Amino acid sequence: MHKMGSRPQRAAVVTGASSGIGKVLAARLGRDGWRVAAMGRNREALDSLAREIGSDCLPVVADLADEAEVVRAFATVASEFGRIDALAACAGIADSTPFEEIDSALFQRILQVNTVGTFLCVREALKSMESGGRICTVSSVAGIRGGGVFGTAAYAASKGALIALTKTVARMLAPRNITANCVVPGSTHTPMLDQFWDDEAQRARVRAMIPLGRPGTPDEVASVIQWVLSEEAGFMTGSTVVIDGGLCMF
Repeated sequence: MHKMGSRPQRAAVVTGASSGIGKVLAARLGRDGWRVAAMGRNREALDSLAREIGSDCLPVVADLADEAEVVRAFATVASEFGRIDALAACAGIADSTPFEEIDSALFQRILQVNTVGTFLCVREALKSMESGGRICTVSSVAGIRGGGVFGTAAYAASKGALIALTKTVARMLAPRNITANCVVPGSTHTPMLDQFWDDEAQRARVRAMIPLGRPGTPDEVASVIQWVLSEEAGFMTGSTVVIDGGLCMF
């Protein structure tokens, strides 16, 4: 309950909140006074996060590859929160299958989760978003460089498409005073890439490519997304914000 005349809490949806960047971001937003709908596929992880954040966190289980589940999940959030002020689309899956071994089913699966899943989340969030709303998608340096660090063809294509999608959304929503920006992490030590980072030769190769000489942390990336969702970022839209230790300097 809010006192009469007080400013209502802002409400955010964070996808991919079961682990990695999404989990860290949801916790940061919760500490900053947001109501947070933590969306992901792992019920146990989401419940644990909700206990950490407290009563202002709503765990929502959904598979973003399933359109009906996405529609249901956002309807649940809208019913519980009344509105959505911000969407951070952090969910995604990685893939490093060599080009010659990728079949159409795998390619479509990666696109369905990373690209189409993000599109569906944006579409559904907009049904409950008003002037001043914030949308932040999460791509990858693979979408700029065309892979070469971890993700290969399908992954890079899905993440490159997110950059174009975000610019399209930003252009479309500007008259409504809703911003859309894309944060592009470089090599980041998240659970999704644990197997990759466990390979000493891979670690050495990637560190040699990064001017700062190390991978990023989920908290470093989440802090940038948090600012993109803030009121202070009101004059930025359609931007591609790279946080990669200098890997993609251009």
